Order: sequence, then structure tokens, then C-alpha cells
Amino acid sequence: MVQDEHSTVAGTIDGRPPALRFGEDPLPQTRTAAAALRRMAGLLVSLEHEHPTVDAMIAALASWEDDLVLAAPRDPRPRFGPDQTDDQRVYLDHAFDPGSFNPTFPEYCFERIEPDHARGEVHFPVVFEGPPGLVHGGVLASFIDCVVQHHNCAVGSAGKTRTLTMSYRRPTPLLTSLDFDITREETARGLRSTARVLLDGHVVCSGELDSVAMSAEQLAARDFGRRRGPA
Repeated sequence: MVQDEHSTVAGTIDGRPPALRFGEDPLPQTRTAAAALRRMAGLLVSLEHEHPTVDAMIAALASWEDDLVLAAPRDPRPRFGPDQTDDQRVYLDHAFDPGSFNPTFPEYCFERIEPDHARGEVHFPVVFEGPPGLVHGGVLASFIDCVVQHHNCAVGSAGKTRTLTMSYRRPTPLLTSLDFDITREETARGLRSTARVLLDGHVVCSGELDSVAMSAEQLAARDFGRRRGPA
């Protein structure tokens, strides 16, 4: 999935205004590990019989967990707000493509972002399966919430989701390149977006999302804690 940088909002990367900050950027190591974990989870749920490599992996994971617990902050709450402390977890920027660093979210790519319209591409691997060979409906709802709020933040007005109404028209296949598009308008109460997922030009599902309208500067100005320096 290749992004057309010339068609996105001027001065942005992946539709993201460079001056705005909604949390810390994920570490490159975290992005690489997230993709590997997603692939590994797909292999695990595809196995038909127990395998010795899985036993070795379980043992290694226990050791790795012991190491990382010592390196992670003691308080799992996010480092946010006026009472934040260095003992809390750093909050990563969830406004733009959370699937790039969190393997429980799908990855997607915007090809074009404009104030009232956006489009892109998504591919759902095996870990997001619901019915046989098909994407779980809850994953599709989460995906639509993600891309709509990504669009909102990128064009300068966003806020919490009030309602999300989904319509499932056709089964949505796994392991397939799917298109998505978004139309967006301002309303008396905030913002309303309609996002569609399409297969070969046919709508497989859509969602209508109403959200609070706040300027991106208001959201970015909130007190997100910075990453700590090296020990």
C-alpha cells in the first residue's frame, strides 16, 4: 500500500500536521515488533497440531516478560494530565494509524486526505477472523472508528466519538486488498462522517460516526507526558 504524498493535506506526513502532538511517537522497535507479533499470531491460530517451536516460544516469552517488566514504568496508567508522574506509562499517539504499533489494531494506508473526503486501502490478516474466512464485525467497527478519527485529526477538527452506527451489507473477506472512503460534514452538534469499506467497487460495510468537534490545536495542547530520558 503506497501513499500518494502529493494528494494528502499540505505539509503533512500520512495526513498528520507535523506541529500537532497527540502523545509520543512509537519507537521504531515497537512498530517492527507489532508487525511481527501480528504475523506470529496468525501462524499460531493456523496450526493444526502442537509444535515444539511453540513450546520454545512460550518459554522465551516468559523470560522476555520478566526482562521488560523491569524496564517498563511501574504504573500502567498513561502519563497524562496535571498529576502525571514519571512512574506512569507514556501515552502513544493513537490519532494516526494505531495498527502500526499495536498488533490488536488493523493496519491501513490513506491514499488521499481532503477536508470533506478521504480514501485509502486496508488488508485484514487472519488474526481478525470472525466467521470462516471473513473479518469479524467488531473489528470492522473499530477500523472505521480509527480511520474516521485519523481523518478528523488530519484536517484540523476532531473529538470523542458520540455514536457509531454500522451497516453490514456483504461478507468482508480476509487476506484481500479492500478500499475505504470517508465523507465528512459539520453539524450543529459537531462532526458527522460516513465511512465505507469496498471490495471491487461494491460496499461491504459502512459506518456513520458522530463526534465532538474540537480544534486539533485544542486536543494537541492537552498535557501529554513526554518520554523519559535514558536511565
